[in-house]
Amino acid sequence: MKAVKAYAAQSAESPLAPWQLDRREPGSEDVEIEILYCGVCHSDIHTARNEWKGTVYPAVPGHEIVGKVTRVGDSVTRFKAGDTVGVGCFVDSCGHCSNCNDYLEQYCENGHTQTYNSLSQDKKSITLGGYSTHIVVRERFVLNVSDKLPLANVAPLLCAGITTYSPIKHWNVKKGDKLAVLGLGGLGHMAVKIASSMGAEVTVLSRSKSKEKDAKRLGATHFKLTSDPEVMKSLASSFNFIIDTVSADHDYNEYLALLRSNGVMILLGAPPNPADVSAFQLIGGRRSLVGSLVGGTKETQEMLDYCAEHNITSDIELINIDQINEAYERTLKGDVHYRFVIDMKSLK
Repeated sequence: MKAVKAYAAQSAESPLAPWQLDRREPGSEDVEIEILYCGVCHSDIHTARNEWKGTVYPAVPGHEIVGKVTRVGDSVTRFKAGDTVGVGCFVDSCGHCSNCNDYLEQYCENGHTQTYNSLSQDKKSITLGGYSTHIVVRERFVLNVSDKLPLANVAPLLCAGITTYSPIKHWNVKKGDKLAVLGLGGLGHMAVKIASSMGAEVTVLSRSKSKEKDAKRLGATHFKLTSDPEVMKSLASSFNFIIDTVSADHDYNEYLALLRSNGVMILLGAPPNPADVSAFQLIGGRRSLVGSLVGGTKETQEMLDYCAEHNITSDIELINIDQINEAYERTLKGDVHYRFVIDMKSLK
């Protein structure tokens, strides 16, 4: 075992603070990574504060990881010491179910292992994430990262990037499609960048007029204020797709009405309470209300390669690890454009 410095939550009420954990020595199929940057996802906050229940303490969040390979196991063929790599939202799966065989490990029928606060495949240990100096991950779940892009800005692609890229590719969003992005935050700003790069005509839907300038800068063609009833009325039957990134409770029916016939509304945000959906909003226009998780390993690598080719990264604010508790509070207030990323050398 190797002693590793980290930041951890010791309880739902305590702030994150320095802690030391033990990482396993690399096995034959493992890659050891020195973590350079780790993005801060809202999921980190939910987990640290036990808002989704089931958090095992001490908890070390972090699943937007970019770093350098330090050691590899004897059976590793794709990586060597010094390579730049990434690790996303999960680090293992059963490897043999139909979804794993199709590289859809995020939908593993036997339960994938998330990067933190998740039961390992050995059913014994709980994973500890990227708010740490090093991590050891199976080769299959390690991704190549191009050195052409600023690595700190690449880190959020491992969650926010793939979470938006996956449904855009799955539902075949293409040039000329009219796509709306509901909510301009960590997920929303990546959806705008990726969809517009693929030729879609992107409209940002927001309750905040202050987001308009940024929406256009990020690649949106239009910005519409959802708090204006007349604007919403004018948008009826306008869009082929809506990507809904909002995690607060809201009325799905209001936005389903903005879809054209055969339109698709894709849920990426996860509000805390069940929503009422009118059957007539769906059957009246053969509309679809669907959900999507992150992508599998194959698709995540595809996303990273696509972003490197098209010079797409996340807009970030780089922080030191001792600013993490302040960053959590600012995230909750929406005071980040659009992702905090931790410079992990500040933990040395």
